[in-house]
Amino acid sequence: MLAAVIHAAFPVFALILTGWFCARFKLLNTLSMEGLNKFVIYLALPAQLFDAMSHAVLTDLAQPGFYWAFSIGMLATAGLHAWLTRHSNFPKTEKIIQSMTAAYSNAGFMGIPLSLIVFGKAGLSPAIITTLFTVSFLFALTILWIELRQLDQGQLGPAMLKVGGALIKNPLLIAPILGICWSASTLSMPSAIDRYINLLGEAATPCALVAIGLFLAANPIRGVDRSVLQIVVLKIGFQPIFTALLVLYVFDMPLMWAQIAILSAALPVGTGPFMMAQIYRRDASASARAILISTLCSVITISLLLAWITQTQR
Repeated sequence: MLAAVIHAAFPVFALILTGWFCARFKLLNTLSMEGLNKFVIYLALPAQLFDAMSHAVLTDLAQPGFYWAFSIGMLATAGLHAWLTRHSNFPKTEKIIQSMTAAYSNAGFMGIPLSLIVFGKAGLSPAIITTLFTVSFLFALTILWIELRQLDQGQLGPAMLKVGGALIKNPLLIAPILGICWSASTLSMPSAIDRYINLLGEAATPCALVAIGLFLAANPIRGVDRSVLQIVVLKIGFQPIFTALLVLYVFDMPLMWAQIAILSAALPVGTGPFMMAQIYRRDASASARAILISTLCSVITISLLLAWITQTQR
């Protein structure tokens, strides 16, 4: 079992550590991190998402229990954080972003690589769906929540337009949708183009994990307060446990889909809330520290979870 866990976890955390060492020894710098992030977000990861969904069998994606369980677990975590911090002195917009942070998994940069390593190509479709729910559904709800708070009398129209505009520009939403449309069509992909997309998509996993290491090196932990610890505990503690209860005892789905839902819920905080704070010109320090601490803690929590997954696969 230990060998199986090492086989699954070591490549992921070794690549993250590689990025950290590259930054510490100044082989790569902040500009490199920004370039690598943009490459992953706008080229490699969309190519991987399109490639996986364009080859997916659409009937295999009919897992409503999976969708309900993961989305309920995510929203319950954000809602619990909002309730726990209802009397805090943070500005309303910052409290909303922190609630998003508590439920926002690093699904694209870490979840997809992990699922690919542990489950093979069969795990890509459910991992991509969790990415869609995170980077699109949760992101959109957060924007809508903030905009309705800021608009006079809670006007829905302008807020919905802003949400729609943000989603239309999101390549991580457009790419898998185009892939699903291609899969549903009778068109055949020219082999040269298919190979090009596949090669570009294969760069997503190592580049994304190295980018996480660069981010960790560029943002050292300078202090931890109660609000950050609260976010981390909810993210890597409450969310995966609550999601596990839903997928194992409430909703029906194949075992692999249930395990990927739990694994995705257990992932550390992604960079989405950090970007959201920058968009609204709010203090992003809580999100940044939550990303760092949850990623470091996930070395232990994800390894334990992988040990359980490998045990059940026997």
